[in-house]
Amino acid sequence: MNRNRLCLLATLVIGGSPVTHAAETFGEAVDETKFLMNWRVRSETVDQTGFALDAEALTSRIRFGFESGALAGTKILAEAAATSELSSEYNSTTNGQTQYPVVADPGDFIGVNRFAVINNSLEKTILTLGRQRLSLDDTRFVGNVAWRQNEQTLDGLISQSTGEKLSATLAYATQVNRVFGPESPQGRWHGDILLVNVARTFSFGKLTAFGYGLEIDESAASSTDTFGLRLAGSRAFGDTTLLYTASYAEQTEAGMNSIDVDESYSFLEAGFTRGKYTTAVGYELLSGDGTIGFSTPLATLHAFQGWADKFLTTPVNGVADSYLRFAYQPAMNGPFDAVNFAAWYHLFDADFGSTEYGDEINFSVSARVEKITLLLKYAAYEAEGLFTDTDKVWFSMEYAF
Repeated sequence: MNRNRLCLLATLVIGGSPVTHAAETFGEAVDETKFLMNWRVRSETVDQTGFALDAEALTSRIRFGFESGALAGTKILAEAAATSELSSEYNSTTNGQTQYPVVADPGDFIGVNRFAVINNSLEKTILTLGRQRLSLDDTRFVGNVAWRQNEQTLDGLISQSTGEKLSATLAYATQVNRVFGPESPQGRWHGDILLVNVARTFSFGKLTAFGYGLEIDESAASSTDTFGLRLAGSRAFGDTTLLYTASYAEQTEAGMNSIDVDESYSFLEAGFTRGKYTTAVGYELLSGDGTIGFSTPLATLHAFQGWADKFLTTPVNGVADSYLRFAYQPAMNGPFDAVNFAAWYHLFDADFGSTEYGDEINFSVSARVEKITLLLKYAAYEAEGLFTDTDKVWFSMEYAF
């Protein structure tokens, strides 16, 4: 029943788009080709209770490729990625260094990051076939996990339509290329993945309806159908802008998942921006019933529930995250084009039962000068009823061409 609802919504999304005709010469397509290059070097230190040794990961990742100009409305995108393990004093999940805490960046490898055919012959619609990245909304359910050195991509067909007030994304994928790399047993997932995301802009904000159907061969417990709504908006009052976001979703089992899943997701955030300052309070709940918790296996998980990454898998008793966040972007008159400060405080509790999981503080400062971005980042999780105390420090330099 849920899969049929997804297919019906998909039909409504892509139906009725008028076709436009474009003609370009091969020479123009070559002249309009854009070359792509992104290089990031990062150190990540992890001090985790239970390990006698701290993880000291120094890794490099470079992506390089091109996107051709359009020929008859069609482009070719090709991009390779190469990661290097400059220090092996960490557990990548595949290097056998289990005496260290986990840093989920693969060792030395080179492979295809993206390879796709892009067509915009349909008016206001882009069709992309092949290996590609996809991020939806705030990436809470679907993201490319840009934080890790090896990003997450999908192999499949994606349709993205954009109108004046209405936008829609329909994706079907048969393979997920995960952050752990091809050498990991969990590096690739196969199955049937159908993602539908439709949004309408109103005066009070952007309202999104979504349905995500996951049938994953390698992880039956991650096979679920999820349907939900999300509202995000802002309203100005003089020099102050009110920010608000709310989201709700329900999740049931799908495919070969033999567990009876009946879980829900709730999110509320309210805050304001004034000048260079932003402050917000929020509450996020992923329910659990003591057997299984609400799951978001395709999400950019690092962006949620603390940067220490303690809740990449939702505990069976669920997790409630009450948080306060603060951001500051000063005016620039020095060597940098932009500087950003951010700080978070999280308080974690169980949804099912009365266990207090612990709390966490996060802090980051980033600075950009031309095409170079520097980042210093810190996370400290203090355990109470779950996991162990964990401190993480990152420093990275990234160059984008």
